[in-house]
Amino acid sequence: MDSPNSLSAAFSPSGSLATAIPGFRVRQQQVEMAERILDAIRHQKVFIAEAGTGTGKTFAYLVPALSAGGKVIISTGTKTLQDQLFNKDLPLVRDALKAPVQVALLKGRANYVCHYYLKRAVEEGRFHSREEVSHLAKIQRFFKATRTGDKAECGDVPESSPVWNAVTSTRDNCLGQECPDHKDCHVLAARREAMEADLVVVNHHLFFADVMLRDEGMAELLPACNTVIFDEAHQLPEVATLFFGDNVSTSQVIDLARDAKVEGLASARDCLDLQNILPGLEKAAKDLRLAVGVDSGRFSAQQLEEKPDFLPALEYLLQLLAHTGAILETQAQRAEGLEKCWQRAVELRQHFAAWQEGSGEGMVRWGEAFSQSLQLNATPLSVADIFKKQMGGHPRAWVFTSATLAVQGRFNHYQAELGLWDAETGFWESPFDYDRQAILYAPQAMPEPNSWGYTDAVVEAALPVLKACGGGAFFLCTSLRAMRRTHELLQQFLEEEGLEMPLFLQGESGKNELLERFRRAGNGILVGSQSFWEGVDVRGEALSLVVIDKLPFAPPDDPVLSARIEEMNKAGRNAFVEYQLPRAVINVKQGAGRLIRTESDRGVLMICDPRMLNKPYGKRVWRSLPPMKRTRELAVVLDFFRNPGNMEPSCKS
Repeated sequence: MDSPNSLSAAFSPSGSLATAIPGFRVRQQQVEMAERILDAIRHQKVFIAEAGTGTGKTFAYLVPALSAGGKVIISTGTKTLQDQLFNKDLPLVRDALKAPVQVALLKGRANYVCHYYLKRAVEEGRFHSREEVSHLAKIQRFFKATRTGDKAECGDVPESSPVWNAVTSTRDNCLGQECPDHKDCHVLAARREAMEADLVVVNHHLFFADVMLRDEGMAELLPACNTVIFDEAHQLPEVATLFFGDNVSTSQVIDLARDAKVEGLASARDCLDLQNILPGLEKAAKDLRLAVGVDSGRFSAQQLEEKPDFLPALEYLLQLLAHTGAILETQAQRAEGLEKCWQRAVELRQHFAAWQEGSGEGMVRWGEAFSQSLQLNATPLSVADIFKKQMGGHPRAWVFTSATLAVQGRFNHYQAELGLWDAETGFWESPFDYDRQAILYAPQAMPEPNSWGYTDAVVEAALPVLKACGGGAFFLCTSLRAMRRTHELLQQFLEEEGLEMPLFLQGESGKNELLERFRRAGNGILVGSQSFWEGVDVRGEALSLVVIDKLPFAPPDDPVLSARIEEMNKAGRNAFVEYQLPRAVINVKQGAGRLIRTESDRGVLMICDPRMLNKPYGKRVWRSLPPMKRTRELAVVLDFFRNPGNMEPSCKS
C-alpha cells in the first residue's frame, strides 16, 4: 500500500482500520494528513504538521510509516507516550494493516536494569530502610523473569525509588566491553533489536544523545533510516538546545566519589590515599552547590562569579578532581571499575575547567541550582544551524507533528528555531465541535498580573465557576509560588464551604499516581505548574474546568532567554514578537488542550490574564486558541454548567 488511493481505502468506513479497530471513525483531517505524510516519505521531504486534538495524528503517521517501506524511526516527547505507542497503537495498526513489519522499542540506558550494578547493590547491602530493601527484592524477582530488563515493566516499584539509580548504569559508569556481563547486557540487546527492526520507537532525549550525536555507539541507526517522525515535536527546540550544549553537575562528582569508594574497597583496599581523598571530593562538590546560596534557580555565569565563595569553591573542586584522577590512574589497571572511575575523574575536570574558561561565540554560560546539586551549562543561543547540519547527509524524510506548533496557523517561529525554512507545512483544526462543547472565559476586572495579590484575585474569580461545575478542575499556574498560594486558598475555601472536592497538589506524589487519583475522584481539583500543562489526558466529567492564571511567558531574567533577547535585539530584530510571544502562545495552546479530549467532553477554559484582551499582542493568543465560544460574562459560564443544552455566550470573536 503506497499510493494515496490505497491510503484512503485503509481509512474508509469499510477499510482495514474500521474493520479491525472497534469505534474507529473516519476523519477527513486524518486522511489528508496521512496522505501528506506518505508523500513526504516517498519524496524524502521535510514536513511540519499541526493537527488539533482529536484528529488522530498517531494513526495518520503510523499508517504511511508502516506502508511505505524502508526503515523508520519514530521519536516521542515522553517515555509514557513511547510505551503507549509501542504497546498499544503500533500493534493495533500493524495488525489491522497486516503489515509484515518488525518493530523495536529503544530507551536510554537508565531504563534498563544492569546485571553488574544489580549484583553490586545486592552484595553491598547499602539500602537500610524497609521500603528500599523491599524494592530491591522486587527488582531482583523482576530481573529473573524479564526478557528486556526495561524497568517500566516492573510496575510494583515506583519510578521515584532511589534503588533504580543503584541498579542501572549511566554513560559515566558503564564498563562497556570490560563489563563481566557484557554479553548479557539488556541495553546492547535492545540496540541489536533496533538495528534489525524496520520501525524503531525512541524518545527525543535518546534520539539526540544516541542517534543524532552518536554519543553512545548508535552511529549505524540513523544512516540506515529512510524516515524520521517526531511526535510531540513542539518539544524539540528545547531538547536540541540541551544536547547541542555542554553541561556538568556536582551530582556527577558525588556519584564518582561513591563509586570510586566501592571499587577501591573491592579491588584496591591497600590504596589508603584513595579512601582518604574521596570524602573531601564529595564535600568539595557539596560546597560548590552551597556557594551559590540556599535558593534553587537559574543564574547567569556573571551572577555566579559575583558570589564571593563560588570561584574559590570551583577552583578547589578542580584541584581535588585532578588529585583524585592522579591517584585513580595508579590503580586503574587493577580493575575495570577503577579504570572507568579514573576516566570519569579526568572528563569531569575537563568539563568544569571548560565552563570556567568560558564558552565560544554563540554560547551562553549559566548554572542551575537544585536542592542538592548545581549544574553548570554552556548553551547555544540558536540551534537552527546545528540542527540543520545534523539533518544533512543521507536523503530521508523528516516529519514533525504536534497539536501545538503554529501561531495563528503559521509556522514561521518553529521553522526559525530549527532551521526548517524549506519545509512543507500542513495545518488541520480539531474535528471537535468546540462551539458546542466549550467556552473560553476571560473574567472582567482582573488586576495586572504582576500586582500584589494577583493569585488571590485569580482564585476569587474562579470560585463561583468551581462551585457551578462541582469540581473536576485543573488550576495551571505559571510559577511554583503561585501554585502553592492557589492550593492554600482553595484548601481554605473548601473547608469554609464544607465542600467535598478532593484537592491535589503537584509534587505530593508522582505525576502518574496523582493523575490516577484525580481521575478516580471524579470531582477533584488538581493544582499544578509546568508538569501538567502538557502530556496529560483526563477524559469525561473528571475534568470540566481548566483555569490558567497567567499567559506563560518565560521569566525575562532566565539567563538563556535573556542572552537570546539581547542577541536578537542587537541584530535589529524584535525578540518579543519573534520569540517570546510565539513560545507563550504554544504553551497556552498546550494548557488549553487539557480540556476537551473526546467528542463528548464539555468544559470551560478560564484564562485570567487581562493582557489577553487589553494588550495588542494578547489578540494573537486569543485567536490561536481552539474555536470555542468566547465570553467575559460569569452568568454565561454558570448557565453553561446549569443547562448543558443551551449555549449562547454574549461575546464571540
